Amino acid sequence: MQERNAAAQNTPDAHREAGTGRTRGRPRVMTVPDRVERIFDALHAVYESAGMDGTTMDAIAAEAGMSKRTLYGLFADRDELLGAYMERMRRDFVRDLDPADLDLPLEGRLRRLLGPCPRTGPPGLPVAVLRVALAGAETGPRTARACLSRWVARDRSLIRDELDRAVARGEAHIPDTARAAVVLESMVRPSAVDLLLDPGAVPGDADLGARFESGLAMFLRAVAPR
Repeated sequence: MQERNAAAQNTPDAHREAGTGRTRGRPRVMTVPDRVERIFDALHAVYESAGMDGTTMDAIAAEAGMSKRTLYGLFADRDELLGAYMERMRRDFVRDLDPADLDLPLEGRLRRLLGPCPRTGPPGLPVAVLRVALAGAETGPRTARACLSRWVARDRSLIRDELDRAVARGEAHIPDTARAAVVLESMVRPSAVDLLLDPGAVPGDADLGARFESGLAMFLRAVAPR
């Protein structure tokens, strides 16, 4: 992946793909992060106009205003692109805590870790990507599915870390923090199964916020020190 990124920066396309597409003067060379952001913006636009079936590498390259060679220099195929998009999506669901956050009480740490953020892009795209990642155990997109597996395991590990910290500090009574991490995650977020069964029922930001508040309040009451 790093070799492809380095190669992409040195292609002729990299010198043509300035932010405005104009050729007056010396064009700004786009960095790899700039190009990845443009690709994700193009992914949003193509999905909104053509759905997931029409979201092909050719369509994304055309929407991004870059050559297929440049796109494939960054992502080997659509599966790898969707895997990278899933890694980006993760930041909207779980955020790593800063050292200063560790001084917050349990509720503050969980809000920082799990509180919903305003979403960017089409609301149905994350569900569509999730469906693609889970499709076909034998023939499905392995990169996206592997990213999903890492995402779930890493997020639950971060939640468990905070629950372990809470137990050590006497902030909570939790006999099994690994199980409690799974329970908390399900309480503050919509069910992935429900979303997959009814893609049209993707909750808005207000609904996500209401679920988070009620789920967090119930969990904290349940684990309060006795």
